Amino acid sequence: MMKRMAPILLALAALTQADPASAACRVEYKAKQDNPLRLDFGTAQLPDSACASKEAAAKALAPRLKKEGWTLLAIVSILGGG
Repeated sequence: MMKRMAPILLALAALTQADPASAACRVEYKAKQDNPLRLDFGTAQLPDSACASKEAAAKALAPRLKKEGWTLLAIVSILGGG
């Protein structure tokens, strides 16, 4: 049984290794929809270029949320790599 699991475990370990070329961060945000009012607290992964400040994160995230019908209210926090 363990011999069968080894390749799967090795594959999972390889997938979880951070790749410097794909450096990114996660942000926690608050957003809303109107008619009817809906509020959301969520997380999103952003590229490294948007991780320097809450303003940069908001600039990157707001258009993505808008396409889904949400209005970004605030970036709550910027978390480490995805």
